[in-house]
Amino acid sequence: MPFSASLKSLCLPTGWLAAAALLAGSPGAQAQSFCASDGQPQPVQLIERFINADCDSCWSDPATPRPGRQAALLDWIVPGSRGDDAPLSAVATRDALARLEALKAAVPATISTAKHAVQGIKGARLRVAHGLPVADYLGASLELKPVPPAARGPLTAWLALVETLPAGTEGSPVERNLVRNVFSQAWEGRNQPAEGAQNRLFESRSMNIAPTAQAARLRVVGWVEDEKGRLLSAAQSRCAAPG
Repeated sequence: MPFSASLKSLCLPTGWLAAAALLAGSPGAQAQSFCASDGQPQPVQLIERFINADCDSCWSDPATPRPGRQAALLDWIVPGSRGDDAPLSAVATRDALARLEALKAAVPATISTAKHAVQGIKGARLRVAHGLPVADYLGASLELKPVPPAARGPLTAWLALVETLPAGTEGSPVERNLVRNVFSQAWEGRNQPAEGAQNRLFESRSMNIAPTAQAARLRVVGWVEDEKGRLLSAAQSRCAAPG
């Protein structure tokens, strides 16, 4: 069965569910299970692999760049010129176009790879998490704290919902973190927090998922950029049961 047909059912539905009870970190979700970056080493590099949906052989390219042990990875399928007739159109997302625009990069004719060193923010840590899937949605969040003075300028936070596909899936020679959904949020500069206030930057959203996606394969990858596009911090979730 061709790639585009076998993964057709994994395309994301559209729309958001405004359900705060589903957001990661809610007591109900943590009482059962959750996925978070807690206890995980922070990535020192973010690797983004972009594949044009027109390129049917790119998914199985043996020269696909592989990440190092301390790298976070994203696989974006970019809409191609052939629209719905493109071989990989079933898993293409316009979010990939938005990400390329943010990187000031062109749509690749076949494959392109962007590698970003994570600068790190002294004294601060990024945390990402998501709760249990409910219907076609799950709640996800990212939090940067404490926020040192050096990080109080304009920032942009990104959170990607990915499905981790083992090497060999549809002929891929490498494991992939296929981006299913993403949101970005501008964090404007802020003054010293008031006395007693939490010194943190926090975002949480409900993110829709494919009904047939395997819940055990879903996780989140988050990162924070400064106004020049430099990566200041990154994190990725790992699933665990509390206690």
